[in-house]
Amino acid sequence: MAQVYDIIIFGASGFTGKHVVREALKFLSPDTPLKSLALAGRNSSKLVETLKWASPSHPTVPVLVADTSDPQSLRRMASQAKLILNCVGPFRLHGEAVVAACVEARCDYLDICGEPEFMEKMEAFYHDKAVEMGSLMVSACGFDSIPAELGLMFNSKQWVSPSVPNRIQAYLSLQTDKRIVGNYATYESAVLGITNVHHLTKLRRSSRKRARPSIPGYAPTKGSTIEHDKKIGVWTMNLPSADATIVRRTLSTLADNPSGLKGVNEDPKHAEKRIAFWSKIKPAHFGVKIASKKFVGILPILAIGLSIRLLGRFTIGKWLLLNFPSVFSLGCFRKNGPTDDEIASSSFKMWFLGHGFSDPNLVSKDPDTEIITRVMGPEIGYVTTPIILIQCALIVLQQRGDLPKGGVFTPGIVFGPTELQDRLQENGISFDVISKSCISNKM
Repeated sequence: MAQVYDIIIFGASGFTGKHVVREALKFLSPDTPLKSLALAGRNSSKLVETLKWASPSHPTVPVLVADTSDPQSLRRMASQAKLILNCVGPFRLHGEAVVAACVEARCDYLDICGEPEFMEKMEAFYHDKAVEMGSLMVSACGFDSIPAELGLMFNSKQWVSPSVPNRIQAYLSLQTDKRIVGNYATYESAVLGITNVHHLTKLRRSSRKRARPSIPGYAPTKGSTIEHDKKIGVWTMNLPSADATIVRRTLSTLADNPSGLKGVNEDPKHAEKRIAFWSKIKPAHFGVKIASKKFVGILPILAIGLSIRLLGRFTIGKWLLLNFPSVFSLGCFRKNGPTDDEIASSSFKMWFLGHGFSDPNLVSKDPDTEIITRVMGPEIGYVTTPIILIQCALIVLQQRGDLPKGGVFTPGIVFGPTELQDRLQENGISFDVISKSCISNKM
């Protein structure tokens, strides 16, 4: 079946999917790379309702029926698209069939997954076939994990030679004047990820060893569970998100490919830009912490994490977690998701604290230089994520020749040298340098 649509949004009637549809419709035009669009999912009537909710002025967008339990319907869907945007989670339950269909149909694929096991499994199982078929497969093209990836790179670029970073620590602050609420699929993904972490450990042991980037100086020591950062003025706690693992995979790929990944039919100007871009990126140890101005703001996150780890060990405990999300997440997740007012009132700030050396000859000592940058934007799940996903999709459509022929990759290694950061800046997600300073040798 010949390709008919530039993009098909799969899972378009889901809570996140419908916001992706609304964002996509802003760019659907004969004058943009997105000239044709279709929506896909299990229920055609819900897809029609989604279209009316997103924009009553676009009633002619086609709807297609496809279901992750029906591989033939997925292959039929993928064969009609240049690019599939997959919004159906949890991806560990529903994602692989979509990836397989896209590879078979030679279709490109982006998703908003934040599940390390799924992403690393897809790389292990489908990378070689995707290279052969020319299908570009990129997960984590939402808030997980592009603000982290581009934020790390933005901080890294501020280290002008001969200065070099040793560590870049990210601090994520979610802000609202109401309350922060996520939808059930996000919570379900987190529960299943934490309670099945042994599968990820087994997968990593059986996978090929990744290249290790050369990072100057010593690896940072692990701090306390909860800490107070005086520089930013926040209380922090380690955040078990996909961001750190995604960044490490990108830096590993970069270690094997110091000039990045060549495009399948790359414009010479873009090749120069790609090489220049990666020459400025210096690898560093990276981690992410959740941050709150007040100590009490950290406690609910700690309580949720503990309840999932403790109850998730038992079958009845996992059943309770998945069937009563509002109770065990202290109201932070609901089956019907956040209200429009809760979405509109929310935003995020993500600080990146880089510590390193003014000269590589000083790496045997403590870091003497600090650079602080920040990424900030609107609500993460239903505003920022659709913005990021659609901008990534537009780049794929517009610059396909400048991107790798095919394979399973992290977003940073694919989109880093493109104009993605500028596009996000134009759409409400800002990148700023906060300070550059010398620091005491007493860390």
